[in-house]
Amino acid sequence: MSDGTTTAGLGPVVGEERMLIDGELRAARSGKVFETVNPATGEVLGVAADGSADDLDDAIGAARRAFDSTDWSTNVDRRVAGLRQLHAALVARTEELRPMTVAEVGAPLGMTHHAQLNTPIESLAWVADLLEGYAFETDLGNAAPLGIPSHRWIRREATGVVGAVTPWNVPHQINLAKLGPALAAGNTVVLKPAPDTPWCATVLGRIIAEDTDIPPGVVNVVPSADHAVGALLSSDPRVDMVSFTGSTATGRKVMVAASESIKKVFLELGGKSAFVVLDDADFGGACATAAFTVCTHAGQGCVITTRLIVPRSRFDEAVEATAKVMAVLPAGDPTDPGTVCGPLISARQRDRVEEYLRLAVADGGSFVLGGGRPEGLSAGFFVEPTLIVGLPNSSRVAQEEIFGPVLTVIPHDGDDDAVALANDSIYGLSGSVWGERDRAISVANRIRTGTMGINGGLWFSPDVPFGGYRQSGVGRESGIAGFEEYLETKSLAEPA
Repeated sequence: MSDGTTTAGLGPVVGEERMLIDGELRAARSGKVFETVNPATGEVLGVAADGSADDLDDAIGAARRAFDSTDWSTNVDRRVAGLRQLHAALVARTEELRPMTVAEVGAPLGMTHHAQLNTPIESLAWVADLLEGYAFETDLGNAAPLGIPSHRWIRREATGVVGAVTPWNVPHQINLAKLGPALAAGNTVVLKPAPDTPWCATVLGRIIAEDTDIPPGVVNVVPSADHAVGALLSSDPRVDMVSFTGSTATGRKVMVAASESIKKVFLELGGKSAFVVLDDADFGGACATAAFTVCTHAGQGCVITTRLIVPRSRFDEAVEATAKVMAVLPAGDPTDPGTVCGPLISARQRDRVEEYLRLAVADGGSFVLGGGRPEGLSAGFFVEPTLIVGLPNSSRVAQEEIFGPVLTVIPHDGDDDAVALANDSIYGLSGSVWGERDRAISVANRIRTGTMGINGGLWFSPDVPFGGYRQSGVGRESGIAGFEEYLETKSLAEPA
C-alpha cells in the first residue's frame, strides 16, 4: 500500500503498489516499479509494480485455470454474491477512493460524485440485479427440421478469459464497466490499466482480494509502464476475448493481433462528436451546454462534443454565447468543488494539445478564447479552454481527436448540410442536436453515431448500451447489450 500526499480538504491519498495475480497481492517479478504523478501539480504520488510479459503470463495462466477448473462460469449465485460484496466494499471505501481519484486522474472533485467514482460503483448493483434475473436459456419449442421432430433451446455461456485494457480518462468508470459485466457473465479477467492511472486499478485489485470471496485467478490486475505488455492480451491464444477502450489507432492494432487466434473483440475507440444547433433552437441553452461539455474534465472524454455546428445566419451569436460561458469555466485546481476544467493527464498530453493549437493557427484558424496555458498554474499540466473559429470541417483540428478543452465552431447552411458535416468524420461515437423536438429527432436519426443527446437529454446510465459506429468501435458497453458482449450462444436440440 502506498501513502501519497494529502489532497487539500479531502484526506490522505492512499494507493496500492502491488498487482493482483491468482489471488495474491504481489510485486512485479523483476521488482521494478514506476511512478504515478498528480497531473495538477506534477508531483509524484507514489509507485506501482511495473508488470512485465512474465507477470502477464502468470496472470493469463491464473485466469485460464480459474475458468477451466472452478465453478465460477456456471455458478450464478456465487457470481451474484461476489458482485454484491464488491459493490458493498466500494461503497464503504468511497471516501477513501475520492482523494486518490482526484489526485491520480486530475478529476475535478465534482465529477467524482458522478462519472468518475460514484456512478461506476452504483453500476455494479445494476449488473448484479441483471444477473439475478437473466435467462441464460431460451426455449425455442419443437419443430421438425429435415423431417426430424426436435426440441430446441439456446444456452448462453461465458466466453472464457477476458483481457481488459483500459484508459486513463475515467478509469473507475471503464474498469468497472468491463469488469462487472464480464464477471457477471461468468468470465475470468486480466485487467491491464493505463500507466497514467495504475492505482485506480490496483486499489480495486486489493479490495477484491481483501473484501470479497471472488476466487483466486478470477480477477487479475497487471499494471505496467510498457504499453506492449497489454498488447500481449490480444495475441495470447489462452485469452478468448479482448475488451479494449482507447484510441482508434491502437484499436486497429488490437484487431490485427486478435485476428491470429480469431478471438472476440470489443472496441470502444475515439470520437470527434458534433454538437448540432438548428436555427429554431434555444441558442442560450444550446451554446451554454456545448461550452460546459467541452470544458468538463479538460475535454478528456471520447464522447465530448468538440465540433459546434451552428447556422451560418446566427454564427456570430453562437460564438459570442459560447465564449461567454467558456470564459467563466477556466482551468483550475481539481480539489476545488467549483472546478469543471482540471488538468490534462500528463505533460505529454498537454504537448499534444498545444501542437493542435499551433496547427489551428497555421491552418488559418483564430482563437476567440484561450489558446495557451493559464496563468498561475505552471506546476501542473493545464491548457486554457479554447474556442476556435475560421477552420473548415475538413481541417485536421476539426477531424482528429484532440482530447483537450478545445471547441471548433463550424457554420452550416440548413439541416441537410448540418447532417452532412456531422457525418463527415471517420468517427461515430456520440453527438447532440438542439432544435424543435420533431425536427431535432429527425436530424439525430440521420447522424451516424452510437449515442445522441436531444435538447440536453442525457443517455449515460448503466442500463443504456454505449458504443460507436464506423471507426469509433465495435460492440456495445453497458446495458443488456453490453452484458451479452461477454457471452457465447450455444444452440441445442434433442428428439421431441
